[in-house]
Amino acid sequence: MSIHRSHILICSGSNCSHRQSRSVRARLREAIGESGLDQEFKVIETGCFGLCQQGPIMVIYPEGVHYCRVQVEDVDEIVQTHLGKGRVVTRLLFKGSTEEAVELPQTAFYQKQKRVVLRNVGLIDPENIEESLARDGYQGLAKALDTMAPDDVIAEVTASGLQGRGGAGFPAGRKWEFTRKAPGETKYVVCNADEGEPGTSKDRLILEGDPHTIIEGMALAGYAVGASKGFIYIRGEYQLSLQRFRRAVAQAIEYGLLGKDILGSGFHFDIEIRSGAGAYVCGEETSLLNSLEGRRGEPRFKPPFPANAGLWGKPTLINNVETLANVAPIMLHGAQWYQQLGTPDCPGTKVFTLSGNISNRGLIEVPMGITLREIIEDIGGGVPNGRSFKMAQTGGTSGGCLGPQHLDLPVDIPHLAAVGSSLGSGALLIVDDRHCMVDLARVFLKFFAHESCGQCTPCREGTTLLKKLLDKVASGQGSLQDLELARRICLTMQKTSLCGLGQTVPTPVMTMLDFFGSEFAAHVDGGGCPVGTCRTVVEEVI
Repeated sequence: MSIHRSHILICSGSNCSHRQSRSVRARLREAIGESGLDQEFKVIETGCFGLCQQGPIMVIYPEGVHYCRVQVEDVDEIVQTHLGKGRVVTRLLFKGSTEEAVELPQTAFYQKQKRVVLRNVGLIDPENIEESLARDGYQGLAKALDTMAPDDVIAEVTASGLQGRGGAGFPAGRKWEFTRKAPGETKYVVCNADEGEPGTSKDRLILEGDPHTIIEGMALAGYAVGASKGFIYIRGEYQLSLQRFRRAVAQAIEYGLLGKDILGSGFHFDIEIRSGAGAYVCGEETSLLNSLEGRRGEPRFKPPFPANAGLWGKPTLINNVETLANVAPIMLHGAQWYQQLGTPDCPGTKVFTLSGNISNRGLIEVPMGITLREIIEDIGGGVPNGRSFKMAQTGGTSGGCLGPQHLDLPVDIPHLAAVGSSLGSGALLIVDDRHCMVDLARVFLKFFAHESCGQCTPCREGTTLLKKLLDKVASGQGSLQDLELARRICLTMQKTSLCGLGQTVPTPVMTMLDFFGSEFAAHVDGGGCPVGTCRTVVEEVI
């Protein structure tokens, strides 16, 4: 095996791939070969570095120099100047709030982050299990199988305070315990990677950047609850995630980390990969189970809960990608270590995809309890182009919409719940003062009305009625009574919808009415859109 004096990492995550990072990588390998440097420099595809807006990103080690927005035409200069002469190409270094070039780890974007889930993403070749092993991959599993009983593993997860990162925030240890204690010899572990919430891609980027940490988390969950079979349900559009996870499973089997008698412990565990067909409702756990069984993706009545009667009627543990990505480091470092991250009521970190009217869009991981202001201004670089901050939607399209009065709110489960919002799917949308809340609400409701499976009346009819009411308000034909009716429909949907889709659709509408009520009121009784962006109003003017 040849040893290279330098490794060059290029992000091959979906976002950078869309920006032609693969063409950059191909040209880099060619140029290195043409210069006779191929025995000294190794080019490696890696996962997302986080600052997606600056992609394609390239990092050259051991110097640790980060180049941003690298184009194919920049490659020859990098090879000749940096690799050939040891001089940094300063024009390709990141420029933050000033014009001064700076390396990415030194920027405010990274300084307030704490990477636990993303600890390997952007640092390893996700298609090489040996790089995962070199970063303590599967050490948590080895520790558990060698020194801990299944109940001890559950106790450690419970003591850590880990809460589900899929949206509901249910304590992970309790869910594991319920499945462990459920009667039945056959049990299953299911990883929910059906990430259908608009603006959300953090699970995809975790899978693309570090698939082995999910395999390890699933195996630990299987050992803890008494399951020998796991399924991962990956959204069909996530082709790179599917490709890398298939390769990772094959490597884990080859290394004796999946399959029969893992590490000589007597524990057997296999993982089967299933691809979803793009239905938003299949992100709901019982809809996902129906889809896995080959049936129409629609929610089941609860109880019974999946922990007692899940996949094919057997006890089933369902966790999402980010939840399972926390398990291996908890096993390796201990519950006490994990509790020191975040807040006492909400330990750990949270991964977000930061998007919208923000200077630094991308993938971030922050300790629970960081304020919204710190995320927006310090990590995100603030609202660009001299505009003012207007709204932050936490938790994806079905999350709450918060205003400037919430900028100093700690971002964690209890504080967001107190103002009617949630962490949800991990999407954080930032909106500036050019946008109208009524118009945004209509966009959200159009999506939900389309994605409702139609099984229950409150969601099927409620999404459509809300959309029609807000269309009426946006056109200036609505009334205060229409806004009150919209609020009553929201309350009915929250209380009576069968699954989380119908129960959370009202969240953005309710929080908009609560925190941006004056803007809604300005549209009614013949009033127009104060921002001038409502589509129907603009079309009428045209």
